[in-house]
Amino acid sequence: MAIAPTDEQRSARRRDRGKKDPEDAIGPAASSDTVAPPPKMRRRPLLIAASVAAVCLGALLGVMAFTSMNSAKEVLAVRSTVHRGEVITRGDVMIVRVGVDPGLKPLPASELNNVVGKRAAMDIAAGGLVTGDEITSSVVPGAGESEVGISLAPGALPANGLENGDDVRIVLTPGQQGQYKADSTPTDVAAIVVGVSNGGSNGQKVVDVLVPKDQAPDVASMAATGKVALVLDSREH
Repeated sequence: MAIAPTDEQRSARRRDRGKKDPEDAIGPAASSDTVAPPPKMRRRPLLIAASVAAVCLGALLGVMAFTSMNSAKEVLAVRSTVHRGEVITRGDVMIVRVGVDPGLKPLPASELNNVVGKRAAMDIAAGGLVTGDEITSSVVPGAGESEVGISLAPGALPANGLENGDDVRIVLTPGQQGQYKADSTPTDVAAIVVGVSNGGSNGQKVVDVLVPKDQAPDVASMAATGKVALVLDSREH
């Protein structure tokens, strides 16, 4: 059996019907719940182009490095300067691995034993690659040549020194009477330096020179008098 509501309960129900839901007054969902649209990204053409260029450059450098490593060859080079006419020793030569320009023709490392013992046909600068044109198997002295040693005082040769391969002239200096030794003796003879060594504690130098075979006796006679000097001519060839 249902219990009839009291007058107070009826009054309370009527008051509740007259009130509205606060959310109904506000309306749809509050603005704080609204999702903001994503920001628009600005395109920067210069930045994109720079990025693409950097990627391409990196790829190019990688290809170049790979190609360089593959094209590098083991060839012969000299540690220190070897002058023309000097015998090439094992200590003069080293093996290096470099990328070789097609225009160059350096000797491969396999030619090491064939190079040692030969002479330099021209000056080879320190660090320079050795080519076939720069070495010679010619013996010294060669045909039609003679080698003569001349002992010289410090003032009888250039102060800046002589090098193998230098073109010099052996000049007969005047005697006590201001005359040359003999009319038949030449006053100067062209020669090529093939060796320089110390001649003693007094500062003398012994210079080995190549001269024409028929002039060797005159040069030996000039050297024996001790009245000779060496004149260095141009080193340009």
